Amino acid sequence: MFRALGGTGLSWDWGRACYTPRKGAPTLSQRPNGLRPIIEAMPFSKIGQVAMAGLGDPDVIPLWFGEGDLPTPDFIGEAASRALRAGHTFYTFKRGIPELRQALARYLEGLYRRPLSAERIIVTSSGMSGIMFMTQALIEAGDNMVILSPVWPNINDAVTVLGGEARAVALEPTNAGGWRLDLERLMAACDSKTRAIFVNSPGNPTGWTMRRDEQQELLAFARRRGIWLVADEVYGRIVFSGARAAPSFLDLAEPEDRIVVINSFSKAWAMTGWRLGWLVAPKPIQDVADKIVEFNTSGAPTFLQHAAVTAVVEGESFIASMVERCRAGRDLIVAGLQSFPRIRVAAPEGAFYAFARVEGMTDSLAFAKEVLARVRVGVAPGAAFGLGGEGHIRLCFASAPERLAVALDRLAPILR
Repeated sequence: MFRALGGTGLSWDWGRACYTPRKGAPTLSQRPNGLRPIIEAMPFSKIGQVAMAGLGDPDVIPLWFGEGDLPTPDFIGEAASRALRAGHTFYTFKRGIPELRQALARYLEGLYRRPLSAERIIVTSSGMSGIMFMTQALIEAGDNMVILSPVWPNINDAVTVLGGEARAVALEPTNAGGWRLDLERLMAACDSKTRAIFVNSPGNPTGWTMRRDEQQELLAFARRRGIWLVADEVYGRIVFSGARAAPSFLDLAEPEDRIVVINSFSKAWAMTGWRLGWLVAPKPIQDVADKIVEFNTSGAPTFLQHAAVTAVVEGESFIASMVERCRAGRDLIVAGLQSFPRIRVAAPEGAFYAFARVEGMTDSLAFAKEVLARVRVGVAPGAAFGLGGEGHIRLCFASAPERLAVALDRLAPILR
């Protein structure tokens, strides 16, 4: 099934979840605005479409974005101030300052009990910058990336921008409101033009977390086929099993494996506005890292990197408190949602979202706008997260219990 986009020369292919050229697409000289049609055709963020109607309104309880209500802890902010006063405001190493790369290598060695060289660390200007970095390194026109869905939509758009195909494979919903992976279906979606498989675990928006045996099987498949694995592990520390971290491909991968692990300071350290992340990558990516960073950001801000060293070295107690805060928010939100007859939702294994199916609801964007207008609670529409997302809403529970309780009270009339 296709959806044509008037004036752009593109159609949306629902089966492949990407834009494809139509016959008779305009040539460069025929573009009305001189812009790439694929860029003009890309829709505005569905989460943004909801949020723009209520952003800044003090009466709205905003559960739409992927951040909580805690500011960055003082010990990290003070480290940034010290770095500024010390004059760390100049250009620096494109892959990141040596102190931060070394600190991250030690941190990951302690977390996963595997040796890891600082040479494998590449500091990026946000987790999203890391995603775009990897997509630019791996995907060109005609290639495809197989992506587990529902998923944060930016990865699909990054592939589309480069002229590739974002090939979605949906997790399967369970009767209890949870999710499971059909590995055979995921592997069957790969063909001769598949350059990478993208896995986000713990997942945004579902909270689904990949098991160790599933990782082992997927890694073996990728090795056999020479396909890259791109693992988004931004929520790797926010898990509710009692473990320090979710299962990671870093537990399994050899330094030469075609695996890139993407991470960020945004979630576990409450540093969303800092726009700072990192990659763990093998030598082929290391060899081109300086070039791609140069063409995108020329490197993350120096004084922020010095503060990030403090976050990594001194942040374990804060991360533990963040996880417990999210656990309390999860238990409160999930129990509240499960009390509504229209809702199907399970307690997520990781991340900080409840991804709830609303029985009888088929247009989640319109529904999220209605929720905002009627009860002043901001939720994200499930359609924003691609294949398997429609019919759901996402609520971020990384907020104070008092705020979440008020949100549930407000939602009751519309979700019953």
